[in-house]
Amino acid sequence: MHPATGEDQRLAAEQLWLARDMTQIAANLATVRARIAAACQRAGRDPESVELLPVSKTRPASDVLTAHAAGYRRFGENKVQEAEAKASELAHVADLEWVMIGHLQSNKAKQVARFASEFQALDSLALAAELDRRLQAEGRQLDVLIQVNSSAEDSKFGLPPEETLPFAAALTSFDALRVRGLMTLALPSPVEDQVRACFVRMQQVQALLRDQGVEGQSYDELSMGMSGDFELAIQHGATVVRIGTAIFGQRSYPAVG
Repeated sequence: MHPATGEDQRLAAEQLWLARDMTQIAANLATVRARIAAACQRAGRDPESVELLPVSKTRPASDVLTAHAAGYRRFGENKVQEAEAKASELAHVADLEWVMIGHLQSNKAKQVARFASEFQALDSLALAAELDRRLQAEGRQLDVLIQVNSSAEDSKFGLPPEETLPFAAALTSFDALRVRGLMTLALPSPVEDQVRACFVRMQQVQALLRDQGVEGQSYDELSMGMSGDFELAIQHGATVVRIGTAIFGQRSYPAVG
């Protein structure tokens, strides 16, 4: 029997770390799901009414496969290039769906029209027109959520709440886009009442659209709440919570400079 080489030891260590990561991701998914269930119980809601959307941005395809093995099929991504690369790498997994949740430039619409099942950050008629054109060429339709800037932060994308109703009406011009609801990012604040105000505002916008919105559109989905505030979002009607770090751990970004 040959003694283990340095390369053998390195590969064994990598396999051990991979196994630990897989176990941790599965445990984290179970923990978050339990927290969702508890939040729903406090709010008098059915836990099945809230979708846990794992956000896999910056994470390797192997992490997606681990979450997939735990029963998850839809994954949120911010960057088109990264999402498209993972979609290609995991094309053999037939039931995976990719949900784009970040701001999208019009010149990236072509790629999104090819592989995404949903786009949660629609806030521009110019982008809507480009997506529709690309989707028509692909013979596809795309579920979309309207992004609302519920915190009124200049640094954030999304429509002011008062512009959401006319924007939804204008989207009737685009046959390939299926409006399913609303998305927001709440104020990143340690003051709960400031975060709560964002979610309350979204409930008000949703109620307005349901009352005065466009026939044929659905406003049932409320995508709001992330790792730090999803339980509060559930209290205020979230139907989709976008969770990254609480599942996959802290993200590592490439060094700049």
